Amino acid sequence: MPDDGISFEVLRTRSVKEARAEIRRGAYVGHTAGIGSGYLQGNLAILRAELALDFFRFCQRNPKPCPLVGVSDTGDPMLRTLGADIDVRSDIPMYNIYRDGELAEQRPDIADLWQDDMVAFIIGCSFSFEEAMSQEGIRLRHIDENKTVPMYRTSIETVAAGPFGGPMVVSMRPLTVRDAIRACEITARFPQAHGAPIHFGDPAEIGIADIHRPDYGDAVTIHDNEIPVFWACGVTPQAALRQAKPALCITHAPGRMLITDLASTKQAF
Repeated sequence: MPDDGISFEVLRTRSVKEARAEIRRGAYVGHTAGIGSGYLQGNLAILRAELALDFFRFCQRNPKPCPLVGVSDTGDPMLRTLGADIDVRSDIPMYNIYRDGELAEQRPDIADLWQDDMVAFIIGCSFSFEEAMSQEGIRLRHIDENKTVPMYRTSIETVAAGPFGGPMVVSMRPLTVRDAIRACEITARFPQAHGAPIHFGDPAEIGIADIHRPDYGDAVTIHDNEIPVFWACGVTPQAALRQAKPALCITHAPGRMLITDLASTKQAF
């Protein structure tokens, strides 16, 4: 965190506008789970216009991991349908820059990389339903432990579109059986944020070899009386982008989302 930075504990008490302002000035580069309660958060993918239509089709064909909530105009970094003064170049805590399908660097600002033929896609995030779960008394381990939610590549294949395809990525939250049943009911009300879980129980059934070694995010404690519950995850497009190998694409760093001005229960796109 920068010398003049702000902690997660403080940022989660701020309004959405204040939180985005701190992120924009580079004062916070951590995860956004629990920040901007009640507001829709989104994953990011930025591509050149020549690939944008195929990527749009990919999202349309895979609505569970890729629920589209907003698309920018070509060359315009402002996400006008998602709120006031949202700049996709600076309002996410950390960005992943991929070159030819490989992660080349991470940085908190991409203003110098933005080009006139780029299109930004915002995809719904499971963080948006976590407040509803918390309000009904369901504790979320990654928030309690101040970690990024664990995410895993699975053996579930997405429906391809053009060069985009590959495995579905899932996020995991350990819950008791009672809370898992309640979580299914709660999250089903949030189709713009991946909706109900796609699997619970044995991770090997969806191709996860070691639940304690996530592909993205952080491992969390799983108690003996809990089962892992898996939701489709907006990191899925990152796997698709790696398969497509565009010369340049930009995404959010896992766990670092865009916080919009939209209520988390509202369908935006």
